[in-house]
Amino acid sequence: MHRRRVAITGIGLISPYGGDVDDFFDRLLAGESAVRHLLTEDLPRPLSTPFVNCQAFDAEAVLGKPLALMMERFAQLGMAAAFQAWEQAGLPRKTDAADARDGWGCIWGTALGGLSAHERGSRELWLKGRERLSPLSVVQGMNNAVNAHISIQLGLGGMSTSHTAACASSAIAIGEAFRRVRSGDADVMLTGGSDVCQAYGVVRAWEAMRVMAPGDAQTAPVACRPFAADRAGLVLGEGGAALVLEAWDHAVDRGAPIHGEIVGYGASCDRSHLVRPSCDGQVRALRAALADAGLVPADIGYVNAHGTATAEGDPVEISALREVFGEGARRLPVSATKSMHGHLLGASGAIEAVVTALALRKQAVPPTAHLAGRIDPACEGVDHILQGRRQESLQAALSNSFAFGGSNAVLAFRAPPPR
Repeated sequence: MHRRRVAITGIGLISPYGGDVDDFFDRLLAGESAVRHLLTEDLPRPLSTPFVNCQAFDAEAVLGKPLALMMERFAQLGMAAAFQAWEQAGLPRKTDAADARDGWGCIWGTALGGLSAHERGSRELWLKGRERLSPLSVVQGMNNAVNAHISIQLGLGGMSTSHTAACASSAIAIGEAFRRVRSGDADVMLTGGSDVCQAYGVVRAWEAMRVMAPGDAQTAPVACRPFAADRAGLVLGEGGAALVLEAWDHAVDRGAPIHGEIVGYGASCDRSHLVRPSCDGQVRALRAALADAGLVPADIGYVNAHGTATAEGDPVEISALREVFGEGARRLPVSATKSMHGHLLGASGAIEAVVTALALRKQAVPPTAHLAGRIDPACEGVDHILQGRRQESLQAALSNSFAFGGSNAVLAFRAPPPR
């Protein structure tokens, strides 16, 4: 079967740093943390925790009031990122030749989706005693709201679906979209992920698992410390990221910008435990991505790690990298950017795919913040990036997403052609 090359022709994101893709990467490269202290008192019990907010995002200004009102915040973030990526790809939102987009589609990832809409409805019914909910409650709570709205707004008539696989949701969505373009099932796919983790019940549930990093207004920016001996847990957040994937020849024929190339995708299941990660499962996903891309470990010049700063997860991921890369692991540049942009659950794979693609395009790699002088001996054996740096001749990179439920996804990228 003929395999087509798959270009990245559009990148969009709404992150805690704002909506400028290049500024986002530059701030990560500088090691700037977006983590702040969240204190919310208008709840059954106040929330006080490190968190990552997209405070500057104004959904009505970006999407228009009628469209914004139809959506929960996770969908607003996703739509804004998708529109940004679509515009960067040089594609009009509407076209008279609708049949040209019959095969184009959207695959989106989200872990929580519209959960906050359901939580809000439950609070109104049970705590406030209301008899009726907003007629928009159902459509706001749909996990497939983003891909549905994207397909309607952009006239995409092909596959429109969403993936929910905890922290691997959007990495899997990107991988499956990549496969559709590579196989010839679609010339263009819009893909990515978005999530909002601020629902009261969500934060309380994560707190109950004892995997949330503590912190106050002073310590919150350094609360998330992947691979550090004194790591204390993850920091939740919100955001969205989108990629336009396009058949290479199709992109070249229309003179589209090419920001990078996805060349491989590997997925696996740990098949062992719901929340305890498996080195074997991660190794299988890493090797599957390399094989799918036609790459060998020595070809990889950077890995954007899943690295959540949990006690158990970080050493397992490093063990998997050591097993796959062997003696070369000590020379393998690795960083976990969740130390700065937080853990966006279902959106994390998409945000980190953007980071990886930009690292290749800009020939620079961001650090794991707050790690210098703190590396856990159990996490040694790779080249931890302690400060952002230039990485000349960087040609291929991996992005890891390893989720609860044992869902593992690894994406392989190549650098774009010289501009």
